[in-house]
Amino acid sequence: MWLIWKAIPRTPLHSYSVALVDHWLTIVFYSIFISLTRHRIDPDAIPSPIQVIEDDKANKSGEPFSTGVRGQVPPLVTTNFLVRDQGNASPRYIRCTAYNIPCTSDMAKQSQVPLAAVIKPLATLPPDEALSYPVDHGERGPIRCNRCKAYMCPYMQFIEGGRRFQCGFCSCVTEVPPYYFQHLDHTGKRVDCDRPELSLGSYEFLATVEYCKNNKLPQPPAYIFLIDVSYSAMKSGLVSIVCEELKTLLDYLPRETNEGESSIRVGFVTYNKVLHFYNVKSSLAQPQMMVVSDVADMFVPLLDGFLVNVGESRAVINSLLDQIPEMFADTRETETVFGPVIQAGLEALKAADCAGKLFVFHSSLPIAEAPGKLKNREDKKLIGTDKEKSLFQPQVTFYGNLAKECVAQGCCMDLFLFPNQYVDVATLGIVPSFTGGSLYKYTYFQATTDRECFLHDLRRAVQKHMGFDAVMRVRTSTGIRAMDFYGSFYMSNTTDVELAGLDCDKTITVEFRHDDKLSEETGALIQCAVLYTSCSGQRRLRVHNLAVNCCTQLADLYRNCETDTLINFFAKHAYHSVLSNPTKNVRDGLTNQCAQILACYRKNCASPSSAGQLILPECMKLLPVYLNCVLKSDVLHPGADVSLDERAYLRQLVSCMDVAESHVFFYPRLLPLQKLDLESEALPVAVRDSEERLSKGGVYLLENGLQLFLWVGANTQQELLQNIFGISSFGQIDPNMTTLPVLNNPYSKKLRDMIKSIRDQRSRYMKLLVVKQEDKLELIFRHFLVEDKNNSGGASYVDFLCHMHKEIRQLLS
Repeated sequence: MWLIWKAIPRTPLHSYSVALVDHWLTIVFYSIFISLTRHRIDPDAIPSPIQVIEDDKANKSGEPFSTGVRGQVPPLVTTNFLVRDQGNASPRYIRCTAYNIPCTSDMAKQSQVPLAAVIKPLATLPPDEALSYPVDHGERGPIRCNRCKAYMCPYMQFIEGGRRFQCGFCSCVTEVPPYYFQHLDHTGKRVDCDRPELSLGSYEFLATVEYCKNNKLPQPPAYIFLIDVSYSAMKSGLVSIVCEELKTLLDYLPRETNEGESSIRVGFVTYNKVLHFYNVKSSLAQPQMMVVSDVADMFVPLLDGFLVNVGESRAVINSLLDQIPEMFADTRETETVFGPVIQAGLEALKAADCAGKLFVFHSSLPIAEAPGKLKNREDKKLIGTDKEKSLFQPQVTFYGNLAKECVAQGCCMDLFLFPNQYVDVATLGIVPSFTGGSLYKYTYFQATTDRECFLHDLRRAVQKHMGFDAVMRVRTSTGIRAMDFYGSFYMSNTTDVELAGLDCDKTITVEFRHDDKLSEETGALIQCAVLYTSCSGQRRLRVHNLAVNCCTQLADLYRNCETDTLINFFAKHAYHSVLSNPTKNVRDGLTNQCAQILACYRKNCASPSSAGQLILPECMKLLPVYLNCVLKSDVLHPGADVSLDERAYLRQLVSCMDVAESHVFFYPRLLPLQKLDLESEALPVAVRDSEERLSKGGVYLLENGLQLFLWVGANTQQELLQNIFGISSFGQIDPNMTTLPVLNNPYSKKLRDMIKSIRDQRSRYMKLLVVKQEDKLELIFRHFLVEDKNNSGGASYVDFLCHMHKEIRQLLS
C-alpha cells in the first residue's frame, strides 16, 4: 500500500462558486486497506505539522492582523504577528473553534464540529497593543441595553438622530442618557465614534458602587503566605528558600502604573499539626507568634498587626523571615493539617473585609486529626476499570464546600506542592481549581536542582497581573447561547462564572449551542464581560466583543475552523469527562467525533472519489495527528510510571490552558541545534516529533511548556560538545546538570539566550534536563516524540491515520 498526495481544485458546491479558490488536500490509498505489517507508509507523505506552521509564518507574520473583518480566521498561535483592534477582540483574548458557524442546530449536529471560544480575559499584550486607560462614565456607570444588559460596544446601532440605540444582541431599543448623547454624522455614526467602547473590540470601564458587594467600594486585596514547617519541608530546604526569597519579592507586589508602592497588604502563617500566626505590626521591635492548636475550630487570634503594609513593617517582616527557619530547624513533626490552613486564610480575609490570595507551600498528605484529614487511596489496580474515574474525584466533600466559601469572599489560592509520595492532588487541588488559583508541583524537591524552577514560578505568581473577586458573563446574539464552561472557577448558577481570582494566564472555555436559527446576513455576536477588583481596590469591568459569520453551506464551516482551538476544546472536554466516565469510553468518544467531522466533510463537501481516498479539509488536515496526541496523553492513556497525582495535576493544568500552551503541550517543539544560525535572531525550523528525525550526530532541544530536554546524539562532533558543554567527548557529559555552563563562545551565548527566550514564552519555568542518547533518561524523552507509537500502547501517527480512515469509511457505508 502506498499514498499519493495531490492538491485538486474544489468543485463548486451548489451555487457556491467562490469555493474554486480553495484547494483540497487529498490522501489517495491505492489498493485495499490492509495490515501495515507488510506495507509501510512514507511519513513524509502525510500532513506535516511543521510544514503547516512554517507556511502560516511565511504567509501571515508580515502584515498586522486587523480585527475589523467579521469572521476572519486569525494566524496560528505559533506565528508571531501584530494585532490591530478595529472592533473585534484580539485573538490573544478570544479564539474560536469556528469563525463561520452553522445557521441551524441540525447543520451543527450533522458536522459534529464543536462551537466554542477559548477566552483569556486578562491576557498580557505586547506594549504596542496595550489597552487604553479605563473608560470613566462617572457615577452613572457604563451604558447598557435595557433588556439583555449587554454593554455598549461597536455593534450597537444609534437611531433617531442619536437619541436611542438598538442592541446588536437582542434588538431592543434603549434611550441614550442625556450625558452620553452625541449627534450622528451623514453616515449614521456618532461624531465621537472613536471612543474605545464604540470602536474597539476590547476595552475597560471603571465600575460604580452599584457593581460592588453590598453597594460598598472594596478594600485593596491582601496576600497571605502559609508555610508548611513540618520535618519534610524543613529537611528539603524549602522553608529557608521561601523565607529568603520573600524578603526581596515583597518589593514587587502588583501595583497600578501610577502608584509608588503596592496597596496590597501581607500576612504570614506557619503550620504543621498546629498553626502559628504572626503579628508584624510596624510598632513592634520583634514579631510575635500566636499558636492555634484547636484546629477543629479555626479562628484568627489577632486582627491588628496580622495584615500589614510592607513598607511600614519592613524591618519586622525581615526579622520574622530570618527567624522562621531557625525556629523550626530541629522539628521532628511529620504530620500536617491542610483544611484548617485554608480556613485560617479565609477567616483573615473575612475579618479584614477584603479579597485576596493565599500562597500555600505544602509537602505531604494531611493525615493529622483535623477537618479535611485524608487517607492514602492510591490504587493503580483501578486504572482501566470503571472505578478509575473515582481517582480523579476528591475523596471528601470538605474541600469543595470550603472552596465555595472562599469564592464568596474573593479568596483565591495558589498551591505549591512538594511531595515525596502520594498527596492526593485530585482532592487538594479542588480549592485552587474552584477559586481561579494555580497549582504547582515539584516532586522530590531538591534545593540544588529545583530551586531556580520553584523561585521563578513563585515570583511570577506573586507579581502577575490579577483581578480579584471576579464575575464573568458571556452574552450572545439571538440564536446561540453559552452552555458549558471549562476552567478554574465556580458556578452557582448557569450564567455567572465566579472567580475569586483571575490572572493573566487563565482561560475560560465556553461551548455554544443553538436555540434558534441564525442569519447569514447578521452573523453572530459574542460579548464577554468580566467585573473584577484591581490590585489597588478599584472595581473595573473588562469587555471583549467578537463577531463571527454564519453559513448555510457546510463547506463554509469547514473552510473557517481553527484546529489548534478545536484540540484545546477537545482536550478540556475529555479531561472533564474522566470525572464521570472510564477513560476508554472518553478516548472512543473523541475518536468517533473526529471521524464524524471528517466523514461529514467527505460526504458533503468533497467531489466524488473512490472509497480508498482519505480526504481532509485544508484547515483540519492536522486534526488526526493532534487528536492522537490528546488520546495518548498521560491523563487518557497513562504509562505504568505515571502516578495518580501526576495525572490529576496535568488534568487541572490543561483545564485552564490557552491555545498556545495546549498546542505545544500536546505537540512539543523539537529544535535541531546543529543548524543554529549565529547571525540570525530566528530560531531554527523545528523538526517533526519522531525518532526518525533525530540524527546521531545532532543535538536537539525539546519543549512542551512544562519540560525542557536537551538531547545529545552519541556521534555529536567534538566542536559542538566544546561549544555547548566545554568538554571534548560524549562520555564526559554530566546527565545531572540542569543549567548549561557559561562559556565564552558565540554558540554558547546564542543557545543560552534561545533557552531564556523559550522559557519567557511560557507561563511556567521549564527545568532543563540533559539526555544522552541511549541513556536511561531517553525513555522519558521519547515519550514526547508523539508521532511515534508509545510504550503504553498509544498508536503512531501513521497507524492512527489509517484507523481514522477505516472509521470514516464505516460511517460512510
